[in-house]
Amino acid sequence: MKKIIINLGILLLSFLLLQASVQAQQDEKIFQEAKILIFDKKWEAAQAKLEEVLEKYPNSPLFSQAVFYRAKCLEEQGGKELEALKAYKNYLELKDRSTSLAEEAEISIIDLSLKLYESGQRSYLEELEKRLSSSNRVIRYYAAFQLSYAKDKKVAAKGIPVLKEIIEKERGDELRDKAKIALLRIDPNSLKGLEEERYEAKTKILKIRVYEHGKETVKIDIPWALADLALRAISERNRTMMKESGYDLDRIMKELSEFKGNFITIEGENGTVIKIWIE
Repeated sequence: MKKIIINLGILLLSFLLLQASVQAQQDEKIFQEAKILIFDKKWEAAQAKLEEVLEKYPNSPLFSQAVFYRAKCLEEQGGKELEALKAYKNYLELKDRSTSLAEEAEISIIDLSLKLYESGQRSYLEELEKRLSSSNRVIRYYAAFQLSYAKDKKVAAKGIPVLKEIIEKERGDELRDKAKIALLRIDPNSLKGLEEERYEAKTKILKIRVYEHGKETVKIDIPWALADLALRAISERNRTMMKESGYDLDRIMKELSEFKGNFITIEGENGTVIKIWIE
């Protein structure tokens, strides 16, 4: 009798192990199919596969990854920003989330929050502001960079302290230059005190003025050494106007560098006038 019970126990254990193995193979198969669909940018089909994993295999070791990639699928489908943001936040609440995917989720939340804010849902500004104080420098910096694109300059200015932090603390020129461009985009005056002490009084100064229907809308005075940054901070609309007038950044830099006092005036059809010179 004892031997029969032991044999039954072994059979039951074998059955459970076999069932677990089949389940593991099946959830991995569906998950890999979803990953292929994601690679092909078939977001809706991939979402359906991931939801199948989440519904049928809640104990799968792939569960947390499925939560993340489902959020990614939602993000890539237009009009599902709210669902995507909620899905990313759900991922961040999981105990077995990975550090790298959690960082990606935070970055996506920043992008989605800015998009929702700019569409008129102002409460999502809080999600952006919260990440300006993140202990993760990548998230903190990204939030400041993205805020610099906000149409409301008072809102964009909330990222200025972090952008100044980048310039003062980071050593990489590319990252620091990106922060300078963001500051110029928000308010050219915000760079004062950060760069001026590096240049002598005789340093050439690049001056940029943008007038719309006679009213000055942009005023930039910056050392020539930062001229390229200043020009790249000009809005995309005005840069397009400059290009249509036959001026690209390389040509402007060349003409201005030929001699001090060279004055470039670019006029657009919509009443916009851009004046650029060196003093």
